[in-house]
Amino acid sequence: MAVPKKRTSISKKHIRNNILKRKGYWASLKAFSLGKSLSTGNSKSFFCATNKKQNK
Repeated sequence: MAVPKKRTSISKKHIRNNILKRKGYWASLKAFSLGKSLSTGNSKSFFCATNKKQNK
């Protein structure tokens, strides 16, 4: 049966956890920024159809 050789230190666990949280933070920031640019119509990387009705 496989057994871990040594226990991982608490500081290493905290470092890994903080790196994981930081990645999530930047991903959410990018997603929010993209959503904001799509909603305002300033996006240069996405083309979204707008339903504007013209009065004649």
